[in-house]
Amino acid sequence: MSGHKQLRIALRNCGVIDPENILEYIARGGYMALGKILDEMAPEDVIDELKKSGLRGRGGGGFPTGLKLEFARRNEGERKYIICNADEGDPGAFMDRSILEGDPQSILEAMAICGYAVGANEGYVYIRAEYPLAIERLTIAIRQAYEAGLIGDDIMGSGFSFDIKIKYGAGAFVCGEETALISSVEGNRGEPHFKPPFPAEKGLWGMPTTVNNVETLANIPSIFNMGAGRFAEIGTKTSKGTKVFALAGNVNKVGLVEVPMGTTLREIVYDIGDGIVGGKKFKAVQTGGPSGGCIPEQFLDIPIDYESLKEIGSMMGSGGMIIMDEDTCMVDIAKYYLEFTTDESCGKCTPCRIGNKRLYEILCKITKGEGTEEDLDSLKELGGIIKDTSLCGLGQTAPNPVLSTMKYFYDEYLSHVRDKKCPAGICSSLTRYEIIADKCIGCTMCAKACPTACISGKVREPHKIDQAKCIKCGACFKACKFDAILKS
Repeated sequence: MSGHKQLRIALRNCGVIDPENILEYIARGGYMALGKILDEMAPEDVIDELKKSGLRGRGGGGFPTGLKLEFARRNEGERKYIICNADEGDPGAFMDRSILEGDPQSILEAMAICGYAVGANEGYVYIRAEYPLAIERLTIAIRQAYEAGLIGDDIMGSGFSFDIKIKYGAGAFVCGEETALISSVEGNRGEPHFKPPFPAEKGLWGMPTTVNNVETLANIPSIFNMGAGRFAEIGTKTSKGTKVFALAGNVNKVGLVEVPMGTTLREIVYDIGDGIVGGKKFKAVQTGGPSGGCIPEQFLDIPIDYESLKEIGSMMGSGGMIIMDEDTCMVDIAKYYLEFTTDESCGKCTPCRIGNKRLYEILCKITKGEGTEEDLDSLKELGGIIKDTSLCGLGQTAPNPVLSTMKYFYDEYLSHVRDKKCPAGICSSLTRYEIIADKCIGCTMCAKACPTACISGKVREPHKIDQAKCIKCGACFKACKFDAILKS
C-alpha cells in the first residue's frame, strides 16, 4: 500500500506499538493530552479547542464533535455518560476494529477527555461480540490504564474520576444508530427512537449522553498534542483532518488507508491502491457502505469530503470503499445492498420494514428478466418515500444504492427490463451461452463439465447447447480453453 499520499493521525500507532503494553503508548505521547487538559484547561476550553479543530464525526453524517460535547455539557443531569460506538457493521469496513486492535489506549484517553469536557464520570465501549481480538486487547488496555491511575478515581491527582466499561453488542446493524445503541446498552431491544430529544439531552437512562465512533475518538488526543490550529490546516474548508478508508473490491492493493480530506478518489484508487485488478476498466466505487451510493468514473476527480459526496448521492459513512470494475452489474450491486439492509432492519417503522422489502423484491424481479419499465418508476418513487419517512438513518439511507445506480447507470436497468440482458453477464437468468462452431474443435471438455448434460456433439466436431436444458451455470464457459463459447 503506497504511503506517499497518506497521513496517519487516527492510525498513528497501529502497527507501531504493542497494543497490549501501555508503556509503549505512553512512550509515543500517550496520555500527555489528558494530563495537559486536567492540569491546565477548563472543560469549556477543551470544547472550544475541539470546535476550533473542525473535527466532525467519522461514523456517518459528520456532525461537529465539539458542538456535540457542548450540547451535552449545557444540559443538566444527575449523571452524564460517554459512549464509544464500536458497532462497526458495514460490509467491507474494518477501520474501527483495526484501531481497537492496534491502539486501544487512544480510545480510552479520548473518552476520559470527553468525560472531563461534558462532566461525565462514566463511559461505555459498545462493541460487537464478533470481534474477539479487539475485545481482548481493549480489556487488557482498560486493566492497565486502571493500574496506572490513568482512568478510575482521581486521575493523575486531579480530582477528576472516570470509569470505563465494555458492553457487548449482538451484531445488529441498526445498533450503529445512536438511539438504538443506547437502548441496547440499557438492556432493551436495539431499536431507534424519535429525535428530539437527542442523546445529548436525554440519552442513556434518560441522562445527557455523548456518542462518538472509534475513529472520531482516535483523533482527539492528537488534536491536543498537535494543536487545533495545525489539525484544522489539514483537509478542506468544511472537512478538517484525515479520513480512514477500508479499500476493498477489484483493486490491486486492499487494506486501510488514511488520507487528508480533499484527496480525490482517483488518487486513492490509482496512486494508493495501484489501480484495478487485471488492468480492467474502473466502473464505480461504493462509499458509505449500505447507506452510501455508487460513484461512477466521471466523479473520480472530486475531492473526498462530506459535502462533495453528498452532492453526488453518496456519503462518507464509516469509511468503507468498495471498488468495482467493468464486469460488475450495478443492478445486482443494488440488490446486494438492499438484501443486507432488509435483513438488518429492526422492523420498528413501516417504511423501512416493508418499503425496503418491496424495493428488494422489485430488484429480484428485474435481475430475473421479469421486470418492466413501470418497475423502474416504482423503484424511484418508493425509494424517495422511504428516504423521507423512515424513523432512523438506516431506513433513510437504505435506498441510496438503488437511487444512485439508477441515476448513473440507468442504461443497465433499461437493458435488464427492455432487452432482457445483463450487460455485465452477472445475472444468470439473463445470461445465454452459445458455442461458436468455427472455434469449437470438439474436445468435449464443455460437455464433461456440464451438470445437466445439455451439450451434445461428437469428438472433433462442433458441439451445441440445448438452451431448454441449460441452467446457465457457466461451467462450460470456464472449461473451454479455445474461447469457443460466447457469453451474452
